[in-house]
Amino acid sequence: MSNEPITLGKALASFDALWSPRIVTRVNDYDVRVAKVEGEHIWHVHDDTDEFFLVLDGELHISLREPGGERTVRLPQGAVFTVPRGTEHKPAAPTGASILMFEPTGTPTVGDHHAEIPDHIDATTGHPLGS
Repeated sequence: MSNEPITLGKALASFDALWSPRIVTRVNDYDVRVAKVEGEHIWHVHDDTDEFFLVLDGELHISLREPGGERTVRLPQGAVFTVPRGTEHKPAAPTGASILMFEPTGTPTVGDHHAEIPDHIDATTGHPLGS
């Protein structure tokens, strides 16, 4: 990790891969990750951790399967949302987006339980910035 300030715009400009987050820094035992996203991710769930999203650019949709039924939240640029642990969810960005996420270090992007992983989804715990 760098001990210098990191400009998120430069961090995002350093890679092109979609649904393939880069770790920009760590806070205690949490990764701060940025990602470029477009199209749909997969339905998945994180059993033991919440998942925080901040939309830096574009719009992110997150479909949720909750006890009361299924719903979709739409997050415009600048919006934040936390998916509670144990909630099945599927992020999507029909027109593309750049996002920032907080997750415990080592958290897989496809959760603990998930649908089949298509080729456009990078099943990772985050890549170091610059890789």
